Amino acid sequence: MSLTDIALRLDIPTATTHRILTTLQMRGYVDLQEHDQTWTIGIEAYRTGSAYLNQTDLLDVSRPIMRSLMEQTGETVNLAIPDGFDVVFVSQIEASQPIRASFKGGTRTPLHASGIGKAILATWDDDRLARMKQARALQAYTDVTITSLTALNAVLATIRKTGWAVDAEERYIGMVCIGAAIMDAKGEVIAGVSISGPANRFAGARMGTLGQLVADAADQISKRIGGG
Repeated sequence: MSLTDIALRLDIPTATTHRILTTLQMRGYVDLQEHDQTWTIGIEAYRTGSAYLNQTDLLDVSRPIMRSLMEQTGETVNLAIPDGFDVVFVSQIEASQPIRASFKGGTRTPLHASGIGKAILATWDDDRLARMKQARALQAYTDVTITSLTALNAVLATIRKTGWAVDAEERYIGMVCIGAAIMDAKGEVIAGVSISGPANRFAGARMGTLGQLVADAADQISKRIGGG
């Protein structure tokens, strides 16, 4: 469409329309065709739409596996996606336990203080981890939250061997989460799955059993979306 047509359709001044289009063009959401001075949809609009579709597929694929994990463990199961240095919870299947963990959709948690978050960090290289530390301090939420990069790296080395990560009361006192990363067809992390519940139900040898169940669930989801 031409600039004039867009301005008329939106019922806003031409100058304002041009400023908006220029901003969108800088970010790749629209393109200007020089030969006839018309505006078209840019590649970033396609990428954004594709990301939504991929996420929708992820939710659909994950639900039955999450339900099975909840039935196997008796704990609440969560699905979260990375966003910057946080994870955002996008889906949950609550356990039937009278005492259980619960996250509202859209809840954010820093990567370093989350089971899913640490599973995601375990896929990062040293340079990327260092950039995270420079951009944001590793905030303490409880007395046992990891706040140094050295300590975090030691934990991540263990996660790379086991395939699952633990948040042992590092975000909330009395709550434990076990998380594992979900990979896409390119081998990149796009999400994570976890179980969460009261710390007393994660004690002792049960931790390893639960961790393997979570890792297996993440692997199943990864394979269903072409990864793994």
